[in-house]
Amino acid sequence: MDFDTLRERALAFRDELLARKDKIAPTDFGWYPYDTMANIFHLDALLSGPQRQIFDRIAGTRVADIGAADGDFGFFLEAELGCQVDVIDNAPTNFNGLRGARLLVKELASNVQVHEIDLDSQFALPAERYGAVFFLGLLYHLKNPFFVLESLARHAELCFLSTRVAQVAPDGTRIQHLPVTYLLNPAEANNDATNYWIFSETGLRRLFARTGWEVVEFTTVGCTEDSDPRSQDRDERAFALLRSTAL
Repeated sequence: MDFDTLRERALAFRDELLARKDKIAPTDFGWYPYDTMANIFHLDALLSGPQRQIFDRIAGTRVADIGAADGDFGFFLEAELGCQVDVIDNAPTNFNGLRGARLLVKELASNVQVHEIDLDSQFALPAERYGAVFFLGLLYHLKNPFFVLESLARHAELCFLSTRVAQVAPDGTRIQHLPVTYLLNPAEANNDATNYWIFSETGLRRLFARTGWEVVEFTTVGCTEDSDPRSQDRDERAFALLRSTAL
């Protein structure tokens, strides 16, 4: 399946799922309020050449959607690609304590497995081997990104990853070409204490290499000139397709 077709199927699935969510809207908790399926547009911009068919390799394999919110993308992978899906998130920091994902499993008669796992602990994954892990928007929320990426590289062939990056430090120092990261004060970015490490692009690429990943595709979106670690209007995100060198 070419990615153009996959993208259109993803958007159709999003519309169907939103309608279903409206129909079954719970009264005791709310759905995750952001459009996680919109990541399909960023993956579209990320993938080029033969990687436009990369999802053919993933079809039918076991995959993990990590930091999955309500698990929308994982349900799509199950429905459209026949994947065995593990939705993985930490209930105390998940928007609705993973109740949204569990309700969708029931309402969609899905075989998706929902797992409560704290990646800031010495965690174990539910399966020994994955065709791919989807690790979008999560890395900078982790206390120990090195350990997590190293662990994933031992279990997954591919990783789709996104995270916030920065080109300049808050004082204006240029860091884009240095292998560094900026550690946020708890209230420094969006007043969110779970925001920790904002890497430079060079630092992020070195982290990939040192944790057992090679970069297959890489792009950035958002503020691509003079992005910084803490300003909402200077927010830059890196998207990467990685292949494990540890398997």
